[in-house]
Parts: sequence; C-alpha cells; structure tokens
Amino acid sequence: MQKLSDRTAAFTDSVIRRMTRISNQYGAVNLSQGFPDFEPPKEILDRMKEVAYEDFHQYSITWGAENFREALAAKQSELMGREIDPGSEIVVTCGSTEAMMAAMMTVANPGDKVIVFSPFYENYGADTILSGAEPIYVPLHPPAFDFDPAELEAAFRQHPKALVLCNPSNPCGKVFTQEELSYITGLAKKYDVYVITDEVYEHIVYAPHRHIYFASLPDMWERTISCSSLSKTYSITGWRLGYIIAPPEIVNVARKVHDFLTVGAAAPLQEAVIPGLRFGKDYYDGLLAKYTHKRDLFLKGLDDIGLVHTVPEGAYYVMMDISEFHYESDLEFCEALARDVGVGAVPGSSFFKEPVNHLIRFHFAKRDETLYEALNRLERIRKKIPVR
Repeated sequence: MQKLSDRTAAFTDSVIRRMTRISNQYGAVNLSQGFPDFEPPKEILDRMKEVAYEDFHQYSITWGAENFREALAAKQSELMGREIDPGSEIVVTCGSTEAMMAAMMTVANPGDKVIVFSPFYENYGADTILSGAEPIYVPLHPPAFDFDPAELEAAFRQHPKALVLCNPSNPCGKVFTQEELSYITGLAKKYDVYVITDEVYEHIVYAPHRHIYFASLPDMWERTISCSSLSKTYSITGWRLGYIIAPPEIVNVARKVHDFLTVGAAAPLQEAVIPGLRFGKDYYDGLLAKYTHKRDLFLKGLDDIGLVHTVPEGAYYVMMDISEFHYESDLEFCEALARDVGVGAVPGSSFFKEPVNHLIRFHFAKRDETLYEALNRLERIRKKIPVR
C-alpha cells in the first residue's frame, strides 16, 4: 500500500490530553488539561434549557448565527476600541482550536515560514506544519519569559508570513507589555508580517498587568487575525465556541477555510451563550477576582510545601520546577506524580522547542476543595517520589 502523509510524521498524540487519561487511570486530581470543575453561569444554563425546545437544531449560517455575531461584536467592540462589523469581520468557529487552524490556512502557503514563541500551546507548531508552512521558534526565556529583541528580529529577517502571539500565554502565564507589543508591531510593519493572536485568556489578567488587544495597536488592525474562544471566559470548554475577528478581506478567506473544515459551530450552543455575551463589567470583574483568589490559594500552597514555581501574570497555569528530583524525563516524572502522588500535570517539554525538561505545568481552574485536595497530596511528593 502507498505511504501515508508525511506531514504528521513528527506528531504525537496531544500530551495534554494524554495526561488527562493518565490522571483518570490513577484517580489523580487532574491539574493537567485546563478545564474547570465548576458550573458555567446560571443565565447561560437556563437559556440552554429553553433552547432545547426551540427551533435551533439545524445548521445556522456557516460563519455564525446572526444574533450571536451581533452580541459578540457589541462585546468585543467595547473591549478592542473599534466598531466591529458583525456582518463582515467575524467568523464563528468550533473553538479557538479551529479558529487558529483556519487563520493559519488563511495566511500561510506551503513553504512559508511562521514565527512561534517557545514555550507554546502544542497546537501552534502542528497548525503551521499542517498548513505546509515551517515554524521558526523564538525562545521566551524563563523565569520572566521575556524575548530577546535581537533573537526576534533574526527570526523576522527570515521573511516569515506570520507570527503567532498567545497573550496571555499558555503555558507560562506571561502577559506581554506595551513595550514588547510595540516592538513586535514595529517588526511586523518593517517585514510585512501578519500576526495571528490567541487571546482566549483575555479576561484573566492579574493586577498590575493588563491585556492589550494586538489589533488595537496603531496600524495593526489590517494585519492582525484575532482568535479567541468563549471556553475559558464562561467555563464551557466542551461547547467548542470560538471566533476570528479580522478585516473583511481576511475574513472573506477565513470563512471559506472554515466552511470546508467544519461547516459551522453548534447552532443551539450559539443561541444559548448569548446571555453571557451580554454580561456587564461586573461579571468580568468577578471572574478575575475568582481566578486571583485561586491563583493566590494555589501558589501559597506550593510555597508552604517548598516547591519552586513561576508566578503567572495571566491565564490559570503555573509551571513548577522539578530540578530537585533529578529526573531526566519530565514525562516520566508526571506519570509518577499521577500514579504515586495522585496529582496530574503536563510535562513542560511538550511546550518547548528547546530541550527543557525541568518544568511541569499545573492549572488552577478548579474549585477550592479540589485545589486543597491536590495540595494535600503534593505535601507527600518528596516521600512518594524519591530524588534520583
């Protein structure tokens, strides 16, 4: 038989999802895959009950139901500082995963190059390769995860088609500063490069840091493809509702890609989430307060145990340093952590292009009692996982 496609030859299954399966196998507290164990807002759930008995069970408009796009445009126009046209500047996708893939296929031709900061959410490299493009990895240097301006410009000198910007960043929780974003805008203009943003954690940014939408920066609207999702904002990761916001000429192409990838996002769920899109500032202030509390709770617990970790500026992930255990493989360490300690984590090597094996990622989007249970188990980590 003929050989299968070469483009997936370097892929493994998702390490994040694999660690969820391992956590389930050993009954571990799953702090690996980033989904909450608490309910979405009641207003959304109540509307979902009503939608079940209404006429929303067939295809909606391919690029998103009109009332969903109108509600989304109203919300994001206020945040992004420009009037977004729901008719020509939005594509509703099956989660931000599809949004990123559609954005990549919209801008990249086979043979093009795309800059990806490392560490990175594991899909970005795969999206680039599946599009026939070549990733150029630029390191974010721990512990602050800053980039070296010279290293970044060296990547731009390779004449990439696009740069992927995850802000706030998964897995390291970095929030890019005004100065850093301004530097990137200068390079994007100088080298004529598109910027594909992943901003799913836009509402989870801890003081004194603040989120700046890349498309809102001077001269960047025309070359930015803004991707995001409702998953993290409304605790509905299983609903798979994402979107692209971009100028009409980009959206016209993205809609065609989206149509042939998935046809459309789930019609009933688009309708059910509209009350959430209409929430006022109080909801987002409350969301941030909730996650600030969870971050403080979990980081204090790690400190009390004496475990070395990063301090996230945004999102809901923390990276823990496992150097003291002297494991050559962070994947092997995470398997032992799930099996012997009962806590699930993701090996940091799955996020880095560089040979980084001393960091693992936890997430803290869990009920307080779940976090306390994980911390109680982690208190035994040095007894259960001896130093090698």
